[in-house]
Amino acid sequence: MGINIAELIADRIDSMPAGERRAAQTLVANYPLIGLKTVADFSAQAGVSSPTILRFVARLGFQNYPEFQTALQDELAAQLQSPLSRTTGSPASSRGTSPALEATLENIRETFRHISEKQLGDIVTLLSNQRAKTFLIGGRFTDPVARYMAAHLTIIRPNVFHLTGQESNWRDRLIDMGKRDVLVIFDIRRYQESLIRFAEKAHLRGVHIVLFTDQWLSPIARFARHVIAGRTAVPSAWDSSAALFVAAEALIGEITRQLEADSAKRIREMENLR
Repeated sequence: MGINIAELIADRIDSMPAGERRAAQTLVANYPLIGLKTVADFSAQAGVSSPTILRFVARLGFQNYPEFQTALQDELAAQLQSPLSRTTGSPASSRGTSPALEATLENIRETFRHISEKQLGDIVTLLSNQRAKTFLIGGRFTDPVARYMAAHLTIIRPNVFHLTGQESNWRDRLIDMGKRDVLVIFDIRRYQESLIRFAEKAHLRGVHIVLFTDQWLSPIARFARHVIAGRTAVPSAWDSSAALFVAAEALIGEITRQLEADSAKRIREMENLR
């Protein structure tokens, strides 16, 4: 599977002029639907000129706007696939290696290829602020990754909370969330409406949102301060969260190093209490 438009934006946004950067940010915040509208509508929503939109599309490597829209339509079709519509059969690898394993390893490589050192560093800084509370939550299949990350962060820093149970329970925790706090959300296709509603309410309270999603981008991206778009497609009826799991582990490792002195003291105290 080739690179998608969200990944192209992540790779090139730092080199874009201000107008094109606004176009990129508008597309990511309304992905992919704003790109399926006319150039005039896209430019009006981004607050830039129509020629700026066309230059932005050209910078992403497309010959023209219709070609760009065709790519977005293909991505939208993939985003909306259900497990039933995905193929479960695939030919055996010529090297005798499981196709699912090869796809998973490639997903991990591609995911990290599009995470910049600056983005990683910014997220680590955000999650290392021990004065702020960090909340983690995931969807039906991704919440185990949120729980795993929360279990590690709880050991190395205070004020970490994994949100569980019914949606009404999550909403009750909004009262504890403020402008210094961070909400880490895991959400992959087909995106969970309850998480989208919750993310919007947290965003309105000024909470910093870090989103782990797939390459087609959960609608939560429009509320997120940071987005890690992992590759999830494998030759199976089910998506794989392996790349998101490894990205979470990478962050856990970096945060542990960032808080090395404090976390060591905290772990010693925990061991003494045990």
